[in-house]
Amino acid sequence: MQNTADFFCAYCGEPNTTFVDFSAGGQQSYVEDCQVCCRPNILYVRIDEETLEIEIDSEYEG
Repeated sequence: MQNTADFFCAYCGEPNTTFVDFSAGGQQSYVEDCQVCCRPNILYVRIDEETLEIEIDSEYEG
């Protein structure tokens, strides 16, 4: 099962949308480039197992 969620770029602050793979577990981290400024963001994804609500924090890579 996949769903989308939004995060704000750690560099430029612009909103981005990413796909979240629920089968990868309740806590995930991966690098995704900003769709606006193309800089890499480390995304920390948390999925509430009961409500399936998605929270994403982003930070600079490097």
